[in-house]
Amino acid sequence: MPAPAAWLRSTWSTDPYSFGAISYLPAGTDPQQRAALAEPVDDRLFFAGEALDDTRPGTVLGAVDSGRSAALALIMAATGQERVAVIGAGASGVVAGRLLADAGHDVTIFEARDRSGGRILSRTADEWPIPAQLGAWLISAEQLAALKGRLTALGEQQLAFETTTGWSQDGATDAPSGEAIAQAVEHAKELPADVPLSEALEQDGADPSDPALAAALAWLAATTAADPQKASSWYPPTPPEDGLAGMAEDLGEFFDEHLQDLEITLASPVVRVAYDDSGVSLRLGTGEALSFDRVVVTAPLGVLQQQGIEFAPALPFSHRGAIAALASGFIETVWMRFDEPFWEADEAVWHVVGGDGAIRTWINLHPATGEPVLVGIVGGPQAEQFAGLSDHDAQVAARASLALFAPASADES
Repeated sequence: MPAPAAWLRSTWSTDPYSFGAISYLPAGTDPQQRAALAEPVDDRLFFAGEALDDTRPGTVLGAVDSGRSAALALIMAATGQERVAVIGAGASGVVAGRLLADAGHDVTIFEARDRSGGRILSRTADEWPIPAQLGAWLISAEQLAALKGRLTALGEQQLAFETTTGWSQDGATDAPSGEAIAQAVEHAKELPADVPLSEALEQDGADPSDPALAAALAWLAATTAADPQKASSWYPPTPPEDGLAGMAEDLGEFFDEHLQDLEITLASPVVRVAYDDSGVSLRLGTGEALSFDRVVVTAPLGVLQQQGIEFAPALPFSHRGAIAALASGFIETVWMRFDEPFWEADEAVWHVVGGDGAIRTWINLHPATGEPVLVGIVGGPQAEQFAGLSDHDAQVAARASLALFAPASADES
């Protein structure tokens, strides 16, 4: 396998301001937990984020809609112009801040990182034909249309990934089918209790270790972050079914557009939120304390689970129960540019069937851009393991995962 000429990777699983990519429901968890977490606390604390949206959780669209809902709820609770803090400058926080500012409130956004965007991250450089997207960038056609109706700054540059192939040690094969998963989910509805998806498959007579089914489960994890050994079979995550689109522009420009005229404080993690009838006090990591009338909390579920923010008094039992019940899943992305294509597959989406490679889902940008760039996506517990590797070991693992796509050498022919 040739060494890549350029290489980038994400590490959301170990990022202290993320601790995961997106949420999902583990077995035994009621979807109402999302709504419970979205309930305002004493009309002082308002929560938002993809984990709270009960229509499209785990998506950028869900984060945007949740931010809008939290902002509208705060506007209804406010009495006149108020000082409002927004914790987090991801999609949810930026949308909430923009709506609140447009409604006449004095808004300050606090972001722990030294940049806006949250778990959306674009890296621009000459070696990439489009900005390298290390966070959320793949979206279904249906969600893309909905986002364009909500975000005025969303550009028109997207790539369509519609052709798919499976690839085994014997060469091209059928792309993995989700039929066995769908059948197990349907039969699981008749079970007396919710069980993990992998157990539902086994009870339905399927073998999760079968190469084709393992590839389908890897695709599910790569697009939803769910661990099949934990994910609910009654309320399972579902991968996109109508083709994928990839955002092909610098998504940081979207945030810059919506942050115009807003006060944003970067590199300022909020470590404590104290609230009472008179207002809210935020303590920053620097020790500085600031007072506001109300606050919108858009910190990721993983941060809330790791108690990265202290609440005083403690959140209501319903909120703490929801935080504990939901699962924060993992997705990691690798971008690799080569001097020239070494692969024989022309399709846009590749599924590795069989073998023990760390990454089983690849996006081939060569047909769309003319440049030899491959994007690997790994989800679930494998993503968490991959994030824990050193850069050297991660690159070795990524290259090994592509070995099936390299043509046989002359000696092997």
